[in-house]
Formats: sequence, C-alpha cells, structure tokens
Amino acid sequence: MSTLAPFSFPGSVACVTGAGSGIGRAIAKALAAQGVRVLVTDVDEKRCITVAGEITDSGGAAIFQRTDVRRAEDFTAARDRCLAEFGRIDIVVNNVGAMVSGRPEAISPDEWQRLFDINVLGLVRSNNVFLPLLMKQRSGHVVNTASASAMLNYSFDRTPYGASKAAVLNLSENLYLYLRPYGIGVSCICPTGVLTNILEQLRVIGEPLILRKPDHEIVDAQTVADRTVKAIADRRFLVTSVDSAADEAKRKWTDVDAYLAEREVWLNTEEQ
Repeated sequence: MSTLAPFSFPGSVACVTGAGSGIGRAIAKALAAQGVRVLVTDVDEKRCITVAGEITDSGGAAIFQRTDVRRAEDFTAARDRCLAEFGRIDIVVNNVGAMVSGRPEAISPDEWQRLFDINVLGLVRSNNVFLPLLMKQRSGHVVNTASASAMLNYSFDRTPYGASKAAVLNLSENLYLYLRPYGIGVSCICPTGVLTNILEQLRVIGEPLILRKPDHEIVDAQTVADRTVKAIADRRFLVTSVDSAADEAKRKWTDVDAYLAEREVWLNTEEQ
C-alpha cells in the first residue's frame, strides 16, 4: 500500500478547469488562500478574468486561460501557460460539467455524445496532457468532479449525466490505484444539492419531468471547496458535500436491490 505524505500547499501550483463559477471558482479561491498559485480556466474568458482578479485582489497569485475541455490543444496551451508563468504544476482540478434532462428514450445519441465529450473525454484529454508531467516529477494531486448521482439513484430524467459521472467516479478510482505509486494523490468530488449555476448548462429534451429532489442538505460551493482542500491535504479520495450522501451510498451497496426498490417507491410518490 502506497502511503503519501500530507500535501503541502504553499508555493505549489494548480490548474482548475471550470473555475469561472460555482464549485470550480470556490476551489480556485480556496487553494489560493492556502498559498497556491492558480491558473483559472473556463470556456467563458470573462469569468476567468473576473475570478483571477478576485484572487489577486485578495493577495493571491492567479493567471487565466480560456479553455474548452473538448479541445486537446486547449489543455496543452493551459499546461504551457502554467509552466511559463509559474514553472511547475502540482494540482490539477477537472471540474467542468454539463447536463441534459429528459426521458431516457427521448435523448438522442448525439446528446449523449456531447455530454460524454465534456464530462468524460474532457478528463481524458486532461490526463493525456497533465499526467505525464506529474508522473515524471513523482508528486502532485488530481481532483475530478463527479456527482452524488454517480453513487446514488434519485433521478432518471438526467440518466446521461448520471452515467457520465459514474464513468468519472470509476475513472478516478482507477487513477487512484495507478498514480499513488508515483506519489500522486487522487480525489473525486461527489456533490449533491450545491448552490451553483450548473443549470445554465442544462438542456431539456421534451417535456420537463416532475421528480422529487434528494433529501440531502443543500450547501454552498464554499463548503464543497473547503472539503476538497481538506481532502487534498489529507490525500483522501471521496469528497461529498454532505456526510449523509456517503452514508446513503454505504446503505445502497449493503443491499442494492432493496435500495433500488426503495428509490422506485420514493420517485413515484409524485406524478411523472
């Protein structure tokens, strides 16, 4: 078993995708508060500029780079910018995500492909660019944002999203096993009920479905960022926005059939 030393933040460098808003923005600012120099990336350049400015105005060090996770060359440009400005990369946070909603049979393969291109292949492109660097220096930490829907079942209107985030979770688990011998830690964020603007990325196919919302407590992005920074420091894998989500996942895998039967009753207490 590979045991990694606690992560030391001061002077290290992080590249954060999707850092223009929501959880990504909160993580970028939380890392900067720990003395980390941050490359703020997002597909929205204006938001990149704003967040980088917020960090520097607070006394931190930050630069920005417009990055579309669907383009491998944008990851290369982000890596090169980071190395040119800061001389190293220690933390990679893959936070970009998109959603599509609708009845599973109504969502086209093209929509599935678009979603997986962002949510899953975006991580693959990041890995191709950043992992060789981290592995060569034999140190670092990778953070991937999945979702509680990767572990739990409380919505079938966003089946492509849940499936893509389950892929992120599995990818992250395997990277955890692969990278620890190289001195690299991996954390996976599985949030639920977080106040962010992710619904800006939501496409609705057909009529909206009326489904119950998860029973978990709703928290702000700062709470998730604080938990993520702590997980990096402690080299822990799973980051949830609330403890009850992890507790529910444990209960699910004790008896999956019973859990799914319970979810079926729970979901169908309101009109579809």
